[in-house]
Amino acid sequence: MRYFIEFAYNGKNYHGWQQQPNAPSVQETLGKAISVLLRSTIEITGAGRTDTGVHAKQMFAHFDTDISLEADILKNKLNSYLPKDIAIIKIHTVADDAHARFDAVKRTYEYHITTVKDVFEEPISWYCHHNLDVEKMNQAAAILFEFDDFQCFSKVNTDVKTFLCKIMEANWTKTDTKLVFTIAADRFLRNMVRAIVGTLVEVGMGKNSLEDFRKIIESKNRNEAGASAPAHGLFLTKVEYPYICGTQPIDKK
Repeated sequence: MRYFIEFAYNGKNYHGWQQQPNAPSVQETLGKAISVLLRSTIEITGAGRTDTGVHAKQMFAHFDTDISLEADILKNKLNSYLPKDIAIIKIHTVADDAHARFDAVKRTYEYHITTVKDVFEEPISWYCHHNLDVEKMNQAAAILFEFDDFQCFSKVNTDVKTFLCKIMEANWTKTDTKLVFTIAADRFLRNMVRAIVGTLVEVGMGKNSLEDFRKIIESKNRNEAGASAPAHGLFLTKVEYPYICGTQPIDKK
């Protein structure tokens, strides 16, 4: 049987999702916990990577086992066994060929900025004391819809075969002391969201114009874009599948 684990984590204490040889990762911590509880070596595959320090409000991973299990019982046991910064939301029974990474049709991220020094927000938001023109930042964000090649926002020397992404949502919302950038796409490149945020903030500070932002994307050169925003303000908030939340499984025949 194949199962999808739906879970959340605070990334502060982890070197990202993917297992590392000499550093703690979410994948390793979750995989070991499942293996211990099922008394079998279990390999888990995630919906994607998150970088060191990045958080997830909703993440998915799949694993296979021949062991008969009750999903709710395993969920409760995992939540008791795992550290406090990883929480299991639900365990889904899926088709044997369902894939947590390749079947995801949409991923949504949020980036949080606080405009005042707040000791409670600081661990999960970027404190930015500059006066930012949010209207202009939203105008720049709208330019993202004109493109599908985002090599300029990708980590260099990455192993991807294409830099094409379909962005479905990109906008800033503002409260009195906080800015939240929401972006959704069918896929994201490594470091892409943080690079976009850093570049949009430069637009908001007046360092780059809207036309500069367009030229940065056209350049396909990471050196032309702004510095990456700090990792601790980034959250993976949603991963969507055609067969989760009441929809029917994909017919792969």
